Amino acid sequence: QVQLVESGGGLVQPGGSLRLSCAASRVIFGSYVMGWYRQAPGKQRELVATITSGGSSNYADSVKGRFTISADNAKITVYLQMNSLKPEDTAVYLCNLRLTTIVRMDYWGKGTPVTVSS
Repeated sequence: QVQLVESGGGLVQPGGSLRLSCAASRVIFGSYVMGWYRQAPGKQRELVATITSGGSSNYADSVKGRFTISADNAKITVYLQMNSLKPEDTAVYLCNLRLTTIVRMDYWGKGTPVTVSS
């Protein structure tokens, strides 16, 4: 129904920045939440940031003040601007679309790896 493709990951030094993108295969209508998750080796998947169809955003405490989630005007692409990156930010970052208009349905991208290391 909806395909998500992430891009923008890579290798960056501590203190550097990256901008991740998540492109949806079509415009999303109705009520939804778009989110970025990450999963590092040996750790469970954690929520990084979300943005709702109403424009509200939320962040994990570990990234507040450093990461910013946003969406384009067509609501087909979401972004995660990551600044002041730390080694502990190293993980595979995954894009999630949660449709909530009628019932909860989740769609996931395949992920883009981010490595923060000197």
